[in-house]
Amino acid sequence: MLPRTLSLPYGRRRHADPVPGAPALDAEAVSAGYPGAGAPALREVSLRVPPGARVALVGPNGSGKSTLLKTVAGLLPVRGGQVRIYGRAPGACHHRVAYLPQRTEVDWRFPIDVRRLVLAGRYVHLGWLRRPGSDDWALVDAALEQLGLGELAGRQVGQLSGGQQQRALLARALVQGADLLLLDEPLNAVDATTRAIVAETLAAAHAAGKTAVVATHDLGRLETDFDGAIYLSEGREVPPPPGGFIGLQVGREPAWTA
Repeated sequence: MLPRTLSLPYGRRRHADPVPGAPALDAEAVSAGYPGAGAPALREVSLRVPPGARVALVGPNGSGKSTLLKTVAGLLPVRGGQVRIYGRAPGACHHRVAYLPQRTEVDWRFPIDVRRLVLAGRYVHLGWLRRPGSDDWALVDAALEQLGLGELAGRQVGQLSGGQQQRALLARALVQGADLLLLDEPLNAVDATTRAIVAETLAAAHAAGKTAVVATHDLGRLETDFDGAIYLSEGREVPPPPGGFIGLQVGREPAWTA
């Protein structure tokens, strides 16, 4: 079956308009954790991101980067604090948020081809009853071409290389048409071709006014690819290392405002 990170709980929730002037993401003293775990994996982390900004989440494995992204995406419950997306609770704006999981969290044995995997990004607009129309398929095909996957559209997802699978997940996030992109290690362990294509695609999304919060280990490109960074360790916000990139502050002290 598809993992939870590829599913969205579509029901009768209505799409809410953003609050005028609100940040794209405003997380205040957020604590969160995984079901069955005693201690929270994220502890009182604050993050404020204006529309159109690119923010890096930096830290070692287990520092809380993935937990923060999943909490903002509504995949994990908030244990403390609050999250607002364009001034609304996450559930009210789920169509405005696209989440890209780590490739290792996906069961690539699932019998689905690349084109239909990418189409899943449109389900947030279609619901369960409406069939995809020509406009939906056109968006899917355009994303596949943009990410160099057009010739692989009919291939089963498990037959792709690791870099191609990562591009397919990014295509799925892009066709949702979301304003806020939550990307978990999109350039981790990918080939040079994929790295170049993904970097170009994210630059185009930024030029189009999209907001991105990206977990990354690539410290060498923080200053060129991001407007600000927040550093995490053991689930908490920490100061950057000596000489580390700061950019515009996005953490609690001081908060980054538009």
